[in-house]
Amino acid sequence: MRLVIARCSVDYAGRLQAHLPLATRLLMVKGDGSLLVHSDGGSYKPLNWMSPPCTLATSEPDDEQRAAGIVELWTVTHKKTADRLIVSIHEVLHDSAHELGIDPGLQKNGVEAHLQKLLAEQIELLGEGHRLVRREYMTAIGPVDILATDASGASVAVELKRRGDIDGVEQLTRYLELMNRDPLLAPVTGVFAAQEIKPQARTLAEDRGIRCLVLDYDAMRGVDDGDSRLF
Repeated sequence: MRLVIARCSVDYAGRLQAHLPLATRLLMVKGDGSLLVHSDGGSYKPLNWMSPPCTLATSEPDDEQRAAGIVELWTVTHKKTADRLIVSIHEVLHDSAHELGIDPGLQKNGVEAHLQKLLAEQIELLGEGHRLVRREYMTAIGPVDILATDASGASVAVELKRRGDIDGVEQLTRYLELMNRDPLLAPVTGVFAAQEIKPQARTLAEDRGIRCLVLDYDAMRGVDDGDSRLF
């Protein structure tokens, strides 16, 4: 991983147009080729990014750009969409590279991990016609618990929690914002699934167009079979 702190401006050119004016930012170049642009605020959410597969090319500024104070240009191009993230660097304050090795990935607690496995096996709980694409679908900001498709073939991202609160809704919102920028996935809808969903979280999710699903953990495990009970 390469970490560069630089005074820079950033432009996204493609299906969306976005501009970040000149400021000091952290540029994170990951081993998978992705580039994330961070500020000192906003928690772990990048200001802008380019997801893999992509290529990064550096170039010298032209005379006009050099006169404006630019010392180097980074152009990150998505291989499938040709979208570009252009970083105009004015000054490099720090530049380092680090070998992180193979990451074992996020280890969920026992119940959440089991819920994910059970829902993947019982994907029809999302609705008739849903099909599993994969568990732990990786994005530039972390893995989505489950990626599925609905009866029409549209993508569905599922975030699983034991107890669903506002933080979980915010997490799924960030995933959806990123995934809907991928033309191979978009449009992507969200499902917030949990054993219990707090009222504030449900209100926020529904306001953002995210469907809520309450899961019966015991029934999914086969502990409580309602069809076989006499009373």
